[in-house]
Amino acid sequence: MFYIFAAVLVLFFLASAVKILREYERGVVFRLGRVIKTKGPGLIILIPVIDKMVKVSLRLVTMDVPSQDVITKDNVSVKVDAVVYFRVMEPNKATIEVENYIFATSQLAQTTLRSVCGQAELDELLSERDQINTRLQNILDQHTFPWGIKVTAVEVKRIDLPQEMQRAMAKQAEAERERRAKVINAEGEFQAATRLAEAAAIIQKYPEALQLRYLQTLREISSEGSSTTIFPLPIDLLSPFIKKQA
Repeated sequence: MFYIFAAVLVLFFLASAVKILREYERGVVFRLGRVIKTKGPGLIILIPVIDKMVKVSLRLVTMDVPSQDVITKDNVSVKVDAVVYFRVMEPNKATIEVENYIFATSQLAQTTLRSVCGQAELDELLSERDQINTRLQNILDQHTFPWGIKVTAVEVKRIDLPQEMQRAMAKQAEAERERRAKVINAEGEFQAATRLAEAAAIIQKYPEALQLRYLQTLREISSEGSSTTIFPLPIDLLSPFIKKQA
């Protein structure tokens, strides 16, 4: 009976005293309620009853920020959600300074997302998302630094607009495309008119160029193989006859 009791006592001692931590884990050891050191990874020996250990993971945490109702600076109501990437850099602070660092970071991310997006206009949210992400990351990292947490990145995933705003933006985009098409068409007409004016100036300076152009046109007509051929006759060829009749 004594041997059985001794074996149970040894097993209890080993279960309480021997801990194995993985490569990405650290153990914050409390001795009689006071932190003595952070141990790990590998084999850890604790004093039963006296020592208590809290495991902390050092791996990167990916946390979804739920969709938040935001009113932008120009009074547009939108829904915005995001994702936050962070990791524990100092296990002691993450255990002592905050009760639950994951929950605390989640709540801080939600309030910061509403605050930052509410200070921006809708066009900024849609076109300057990288700047919004950087601002969110800097604010979160500043607030979580005392907890021993490093926020590595924040990404706004989706911005949901009201149906009325989506239709208005679609009409605006269509009007912008029509405006650009008209501008391009007018630019083409202007360039064509400029080239024609330059060609007319050259022909006026060199009348022989008109005869060469006439011969080139005849050659192009003859190569088409049409049964009907129209010969354009320059008015200059008829001017002597017109003068005689006058």
